[in-house]
Amino acid sequence: MSHLLWKTLALSPVVLGVTVLVSARVMAAEVADSSEDIKAKAAQTEAPIASNASIFIQTEQPKVNQQLVAQKTDDNQVLEEINRYSSESKNQNSLSQVTSVSQFSDVQPTDWAFQALQSLVERYGCIAGYPNSTYRGNRALTRYEFAAGLNACLDRVNELIATATADLVKKEDLATLQRLQEEFSAELATLRGRVDAVEARTAELEANQFSTTTKLVGEAIFAVTDNFGSNDNNNTVFQDRVRLDLQTSFTGKDILHTRLATGNAIGLVLPGGTFEGTQTFNISPSTNNSVFIDWLSYYFPVGNSQVYVAATGGIHSDYVPTVNPYFEDYDGGNGALSTFASESPIYRIGGGAGGGVNLAFGKGGGGFQPSLTLGYLASQANNPGVNTGLVEGNYAALGQLNLKVGDRFTLAATYVHGYHNGGTVLFDAGSASTTTGVVGTAQANFVGAGNPYISNSYGFEAAFKPSDKLSISGFALYSDITGLGANDNGQVWSYGAGLALPDFGKKGNVLGLFAGVEPYVGGNPGDKPYHFEGFYKYRVNDNISITPGVIWLTNPGQIAGNNDDAIIGTLRTTFTF
Repeated sequence: MSHLLWKTLALSPVVLGVTVLVSARVMAAEVADSSEDIKAKAAQTEAPIASNASIFIQTEQPKVNQQLVAQKTDDNQVLEEINRYSSESKNQNSLSQVTSVSQFSDVQPTDWAFQALQSLVERYGCIAGYPNSTYRGNRALTRYEFAAGLNACLDRVNELIATATADLVKKEDLATLQRLQEEFSAELATLRGRVDAVEARTAELEANQFSTTTKLVGEAIFAVTDNFGSNDNNNTVFQDRVRLDLQTSFTGKDILHTRLATGNAIGLVLPGGTFEGTQTFNISPSTNNSVFIDWLSYYFPVGNSQVYVAATGGIHSDYVPTVNPYFEDYDGGNGALSTFASESPIYRIGGGAGGGVNLAFGKGGGGFQPSLTLGYLASQANNPGVNTGLVEGNYAALGQLNLKVGDRFTLAATYVHGYHNGGTVLFDAGSASTTTGVVGTAQANFVGAGNPYISNSYGFEAAFKPSDKLSISGFALYSDITGLGANDNGQVWSYGAGLALPDFGKKGNVLGLFAGVEPYVGGNPGDKPYHFEGFYKYRVNDNISITPGVIWLTNPGQIAGNNDDAIIGTLRTTFTF
């Protein structure tokens, strides 16, 4: 399987599509920027990849004789103007044909080119303008717009001549074209060189591209971590996790995720056999760097609703809003350090295979935006044995009402009903074979005392963003456990709140502070297991971030009497590509 990983890495994705509108019939070039989800796992809320995969390919500048200093300066100025024109055209909408030169709102009738444009546009329809009716005729950059348009008109005239319709071309128009061609000869030569270079690169990309419908989104995490508590049996460790997500679109509005993952991260051993110290990069299907398909899912729209189907590795936060901005990164490497701070533990109840749907009400936009999310995931869906399968084994059914008020305030109320076979933990995140939960104390995860049990969990989540530089969020959880054996009923509680300062010190950075009580069994002796966390994600560039952080756990394991605190320090480096 390791061999498969390296082969996958070798298939570094090329560009999904290149949009180059420099044909002989256009006057400006437009390109759509590539859309990246930063989310490593949940790109389902972003625009489909097929419609956002185009990028602009910069061509090399022509080599200039070093002895011709004056000529070099002129060429640099020409190329600079072309690059400015290309950059501005990227901010425009799609080109559309104009029917009259009067539609060019910034070309004045007193310009000598006005009559030429009027004749060419109205007679041959060979020059394209922008839909916002601007042409920038009064700027130096316009010379290249004229050159592009002139190219289009020359081709149009040649086409008429080739089809024996030369009588449609007036003599005065030919004279106008000749005058324009002489006026813009330098720009024409430069533009044609750029077109040739772009076409050559486009042909090379088409011949060697990975796929026209699939792109690769990758994430690699390096993490150094240790426990500094007084009762500590852990050594300092250097761990890794890698995710390679192949995102495929078939209609331009859907997306299929096929994610390969590997890693060697093992959670720290804390007093009382507790799981409170679990960090997001500890969630991996492997601890020996073997490669697995850890997530296979498909999203597609139905009207205003979004449908989610997972064949393996599905979790509730894949399809339901968790209402915890800046802390939630879908267990990726750009959010909170711990699984507890990243999302409410209610979303960790169950997982695996199944589906969900987000039913949106209204037309969206600003104002009040309600929605309803429903989902069902089974952690033993692939097993045909006794007390397993899609409906007979472990499962969790979720319903959540989402209330979004503008862009600043969001509320959610969540209910999860689950069935759990004997010996399985409550917060398993879909791994029925795990003997350790991904969050909470050992008592909270094994309320059933080894017998099958039913859980009914209720959650409340809220987020408030008073400004672009401050976000406040929090959650509360109550689980009622009904054991199918004797004397194994119980109640599990948890709550927490976080404060995030986005763009703290630099655009893209995040300072996060979180405090709460990890899932614990109510009524049991022992102090509550408090959790305090602070982290600072420093964005080195668009693809690299470094996150130092500290997790302080009081009374880990919810053990009666004095139990030493655990202080976990982590330095996480995340590479995204």
